[in-house]
Amino acid sequence: MTQQRRWTAERIPDQTERVFVVTGANSGLGMATTRALVRRGGHVILAVRDEEKGRRAAAEITSEHPDAGLEVRRLDLADLDSVRAFARQVRADHPRLDVLVNNAGIMAPPRRLSAQGHELQFACNHLGHFALTGLLLDLLAEGDDPRVVTTTSTNHRQGRLFFDDLTGERDYSPMAFYNQSKFANAVFGRELHRRLTEAGSPVRSMLAHPGYTATSLQTSAPTGMVKMLFGRILIPLAQSPGRGALPQLYAATDPSVEGGEFIGPDGLAELRGGPARVRLSPAAADAETGRRLWEVSERLTDVRFPLRPGPG
Repeated sequence: MTQQRRWTAERIPDQTERVFVVTGANSGLGMATTRALVRRGGHVILAVRDEEKGRRAAAEITSEHPDAGLEVRRLDLADLDSVRAFARQVRADHPRLDVLVNNAGIMAPPRRLSAQGHELQFACNHLGHFALTGLLLDLLAEGDDPRVVTTTSTNHRQGRLFFDDLTGERDYSPMAFYNQSKFANAVFGRELHRRLTEAGSPVRSMLAHPGYTATSLQTSAPTGMVKMLFGRILIPLAQSPGRGALPQLYAATDPSVEGGEFIGPDGLAELRGGPARVRLSPAAADAETGRRLWEVSERLTDVRFPLRPGPG
């Protein structure tokens, strides 16, 4: 593991004139990421489900950084119609994007289905980000050092894909389906890297995870023992959102990061610490799993990425 123990947000290079999309930017990791990027001159599109919360977050950041370049736009990742509407609006106003940070997520709710009939965690955490990336990829290809950073979790190492029961109709467990969605994030990020490389695209795909960080993720959706464990009992062990955002900030901005790399905390069990290159589970890097998830995701979202294999 290559460690970057002294890397902090103060080491983010100048981001002036660079345009970022950060999903879930109104709170937690997303807001910490946005705050750090605008501090270094970045222009951030806050992609948020609740526009009023997004405007409050933007106002708070602007009070600290009056010259911050911020836009608030509605994006409900669990609704593919909303994803398409968001992408259309961004395309109408921006000729290019430089970085997409696929940060937003939900954790361990009771079983619910999305507007299109998909299990909610798989819909929000994976399918929405898959569709969003595909719909914005040509704008990213016009960017400067363009990157897609997809946030997963150490839980991806306990996850697998329930291809025969993706909606949880037969057997639903909140944490098992959370782990599935985080595994899907990891598989997607690695498979996207493979396909971008094969196509000779200038866009790079990186993965990141925040370790154990105190955010609303642990309290907004879980119920019962999951909420008690992650939202109350273990919270004293968690790091702040500012610290938890460092891996995805490092993946999004540091010149040394290469496509396909996975960045997480360097501390014990990757729960906390500075950004470091960490291990992706072999199952998430499996090419056949990547191909199968990609094909299923294309079918469920009706989004095809504008990628063609390169010459030779």
